[in-house]
Amino acid sequence: MTFLDGRRPRIIAHRGLALDAPENSLLAFLRALNAGATHLETDVHASADGVAVISHDPDLGRVAGRSVAVGQLTMPELRRIDLGHGQGYCSLAEALDAFPEARFNIDIKDEASAAPAVEAIRAARAQGRVLITSFSKARRRAVVDALPGVATSPSVSEFAPALLGAKLGIAPLTRRALRGFAAVQVPERRGPLRIVTARSVRAIQAAGAEVHVWTVNDAGDMIRLLETGVDGIVTDRCDVLKALVDTRIP
Repeated sequence: MTFLDGRRPRIIAHRGLALDAPENSLLAFLRALNAGATHLETDVHASADGVAVISHDPDLGRVAGRSVAVGQLTMPELRRIDLGHGQGYCSLAEALDAFPEARFNIDIKDEASAAPAVEAIRAARAQGRVLITSFSKARRRAVVDALPGVATSPSVSEFAPALLGAKLGIAPLTRRALRGFAAVQVPERRGPLRIVTARSVRAIQAAGAEVHVWTVNDAGDMIRLLETGVDGIVTDRCDVLKALVDTRIP
């Protein structure tokens, strides 16, 4: 199995399916897979004892109501935090082990989490079923360089030349910018700039990369983007996207 095996579109569950489970928890990931997600999107920070811990936020304020940073607590302490529904924080290693057939889209959220993430992925022999991304080129490269051949998507600065080439119809620029990338993962628009159009999707795909759009929760938007030709959608409602895909693809 590799990260981009299987039929498209990719149904990428943003932090799992958190309708009746805390986001980024083992229960949320289980709910997403049971609802038909093809991929799990998640985020990692580093705990005080150097473990890659699954968490979108750098602190516990929003999800646990505590004024403390993830990096100030050890992994055993984080596991004991009550997130609801019997869930605590889990490590990347635990998630990879709990779902050995699942494909994980992993956002490296801080510099300290890069090395622990590499360790967890290696230990699980999961290099083929993960994709590494980050808003920071340096953080992304720190992991990708340690895992040769792992799937990856560009940071904002790395994607900009590709988008310029796609918008202007300069195919060699887009190909050069996307060399080595399995996918680009972008919002449909950024302020006044519309990133995802039928033209940009075709140009990026012609350069050898898939187009995944985040974070899309409205059914109408999902349909419109699928009609544009995107390869995957990152969503908080993988159940809704799965139902739409099932009606469109026999």
